[in-house]
Amino acid sequence: MGALDGKVAVVTGAGRGIGREHALLFAREGAAVVVNDLGGSNAGEGADTTPAQQVVDEIVAAGGRAVASAGDVASWDGARALVEQAVAAFGKLDVVVNNAGILRDGFIAGLSEPEWDAVLAVHLKGHFNLLRHAAAYWKERAKAGEPLSAAVVNTASASGTTVPNAGQANYGAAKAGIAALTLVAADELARYGVRVNAIAPIARTRLTLATPGMGAVMAAEAAALADGEFDAFSPANIAPLVAYLASDGCPLTGKVFAVQGGAISELAGWHDVKTIETEGPWRIADIAARLP
Repeated sequence: MGALDGKVAVVTGAGRGIGREHALLFAREGAAVVVNDLGGSNAGEGADTTPAQQVVDEIVAAGGRAVASAGDVASWDGARALVEQAVAAFGKLDVVVNNAGILRDGFIAGLSEPEWDAVLAVHLKGHFNLLRHAAAYWKERAKAGEPLSAAVVNTASASGTTVPNAGQANYGAAKAGIAALTLVAADELARYGVRVNAIAPIARTRLTLATPGMGAVMAAEAAALADGEFDAFSPANIAPLVAYLASDGCPLTGKVFAVQGGAISELAGWHDVKTIETEGPWRIADIAARLP
């Protein structure tokens, strides 16, 4: 018996990398999966149904249940169609894994408006779009008296939580927004029987291999691996945490976890590290003397 027996899940960005590993593990654990991937380039350009369909074919060949979707999560209607596809194909929706993403790196002084907008659209708006339509579906079911045990797993990043990365203002801002969205959604959706968590993964994918500095390190690590040696940067290392967060056995909600190789760490957000106070109006000189 699998950890996700009877569950129906939508996994976005599931044609390659981390998302593909999510979809394959979910299917092995008994879930029916809507494998969503636009099939575009790292920058989100173009479209290709092949990656999503290949993952579906692999799942079906192994005896699992899956359907492909090449819908665009950055589109309001595209995200709604994903929810509708899950219900039409498998009768319900239990789990959303928001994983789709793109990169358009550039330093702030040279970053263009389209480069900013495109990354925020796929990451932050894409997360919200699917979350919103799934939430509306779950709210309707809960209001009708159906007991729910649903889950959402969002994808943040160290770039937006713990390690600001020069050249990724758009990506880091989107990922920080996703972490905040996760906490708000967990608070709102608990009343309907929905848990919402996020991961901040590090793994070898198309996007990370294209990230200056990081890609070279990961490629070198992969080349140096001996046969059978544990691959700390394999995207397969990320999926088990996501499967657990999606399972009925998980009580957690409103959490963000960094995950890489053999390490999982719970992250905490902004918090007070020092406070100065005054009993009267603030004076600039007083602030300057006490704040550093």
